[in-house]
Amino acid sequence: MTRALVIGKFMPIHNGHLALIEFAAAQADEVIVSMSYTESDPIDPMLRLGWIKEIFSSNPNIIPAIIKDDFDDESLPLQERTKKWAVVINKAYPKIDVIVSSEEYGESFAINLNATHILFDAERKKFPVSASLIREKPFRYWDFIPPVVRPYFVKKICFYGAESTGKSFMAQKLAQHYHTEFVPEVARELITSNEFTEADIIKIGYAQIDRINEKLKTAKKILFCDTDTITTQIYSQHYLHTVPAILYELEKQVQYDRYFLFDIDVPWVADHLRDLGNERALMHNLFRGELEKRYIPFTLVTGNYEKRFAFVKGEIERMLSE
Repeated sequence: MTRALVIGKFMPIHNGHLALIEFAAAQADEVIVSMSYTESDPIDPMLRLGWIKEIFSSNPNIIPAIIKDDFDDESLPLQERTKKWAVVINKAYPKIDVIVSSEEYGESFAINLNATHILFDAERKKFPVSASLIREKPFRYWDFIPPVVRPYFVKKICFYGAESTGKSFMAQKLAQHYHTEFVPEVARELITSNEFTEADIIKIGYAQIDRINEKLKTAKKILFCDTDTITTQIYSQHYLHTVPAILYELEKQVQYDRYFLFDIDVPWVADHLRDLGNERALMHNLFRGELEKRYIPFTLVTGNYEKRFAFVKGEIERMLSE
């Protein structure tokens, strides 16, 4: 049996890596994909390893592995540097017969492992991308990012504020405009009145997070979210006069990339859940205060619905271009 080795940080793994690994699988009976990591990596190592495992879960001959990068010495000449790598790799894995890489280090690393080196797309003509480019400009290189990795780079936009200010309308319309997903206010699917219990509000908190995670899988670059866990806390306090501790833990699970606070300068429209038409200013200030005490930056959205749409769309366009 021949065994190939592919090494890298895979931060993140991209389509060029996938082609490299699949090419290696065609050269040997088994491929070890060795992902190196350090404590200071900008993307969590276990998340990266999980991506690799999921991508190749249907191929038992491709074996993801993880190794701590505490043995490299960039000050050494390449031959001496890869000799240190070879010592560690020989201890960590079974005998390696083939090194497959697109990098300069491949030949000397293979010599030190007493293996054969096979070069793949060294000039990166087939896949003109790198992990660092994706980290810097994920939207520009979106098509090179595997579907399992894309949720990590999706920008989560929160439309936030008191009731009847156009958040739902905005989330749906912008999701349609950008051909992406939106997350509705899940509470409206779970309760029919404002006579609810603490168990109900906890259920709402979990359901909102679950829906975000579900929609992230299919969102294209941006996910528009109508409400957040802070909103659930505010209404819990208002109607139940208490906030279950779990809602503060759920709040930590989602970090939004941008908050838009919707002002109350549009007509109030009643429905079966809205009953705070006489307290709009109070609730608006309460919503704003919750962001301010958390030091969460936000952008105030004012004007009629057409002006709001144009304004928020302009902000999104700037974010996409950056």
